Amino acid sequence: MNRRVIIGAAAALVLVLGVGWYLWRQHGADNPDAPFSLSGNVDVHQVELAFRVTGRIADMKAQEGDKVAAGATLATLDFVPFATDVASATADVAQAQAQLDKTLRGYRVEEIAQARDTVAQRAADLENARVTLQRQQALVASGLVTHQQIDDAAARVRMSNAQLAGARDQLSLQLHGSRIEDIAAQEALLASARARLQKAQTALADATLLAPSAGIISVRARENGAIVQAGQTVYTLTLNEPVWIRAYVPQPRLGRIKPGMVVKVSTDSMPGRQYEGTVGFISPDAEFTPKTVQTEQVRDDLVYRIRVIASDPDNVFRQGMPVTVLVPAAAVPAQKR
Repeated sequence: MNRRVIIGAAAALVLVLGVGWYLWRQHGADNPDAPFSLSGNVDVHQVELAFRVTGRIADMKAQEGDKVAAGATLATLDFVPFATDVASATADVAQAQAQLDKTLRGYRVEEIAQARDTVAQRAADLENARVTLQRQQALVASGLVTHQQIDDAAARVRMSNAQLAGARDQLSLQLHGSRIEDIAAQEALLASARARLQKAQTALADATLLAPSAGIISVRARENGAIVQAGQTVYTLTLNEPVWIRAYVPQPRLGRIKPGMVVKVSTDSMPGRQYEGTVGFISPDAEFTPKTVQTEQVRDDLVYRIRVIASDPDNVFRQGMPVTVLVPAAAVPAQKR
């Protein structure tokens, strides 16, 4: 009989515990304004560093594990091909500039004087051809000049007249200078040459690989002498500042989290030590708890991803490290009297 009583009491206790657990899951066993904790991980932020140009690596300056500052030189390519391109483009710019200056300046004084002399010579030739024609026309009646000679003399007059007109046009062209279209064409050639020079200078600058920000070299993928294509990874840089922590807030707790609020962050590697953090981002989209995050909630519950920016004065946080985010108790508003 006692055994049956014990079994019945145990069953009743299990039932009570089960109902209590269910009610806790449905309504929350703790005070909604009480502090609570979230499980999360330190976010992994890495940058694949590569040259923007193709070339042969001349010097790899960083090793795996090295701490580098923003702007530090990590690697360089052989500069010779890029410097040659810059020199060639510089010469093209100088040539285009000289041609434009010549076009803008127009013809020299000596060239204009030469054109004037040509006009005078053509005018004299025309006058001589006209006199010859008049003399031969006067001798036609006496039979001393044939009609063929008259025709030849008239042709020379027309030819001299055309040559004089061409010489005058050439002089007028030189006096007016270069055409607007010719100047525009030379300016376009100069702009194209300058663009090629800038491109060559950019390629020369891209032959030096710089750290975009401070971090730690986690992977050294190439060695000196290797031929690398543009965009091919040379280093992997792990960014450790700022420390970003990814955590997930259950839907019932979402109202307790506000951007900019101060939280505490702890890790198993530093027992009893808490670090200050600030909520920097709350995802607007609901999702299911990732399997990599272990919380006390059922994994099927809807959660919202948040980002916490944490301070790390002891340099203890590592990429992917599990951490606990401690959310303080909600401030109780003062009651109106």
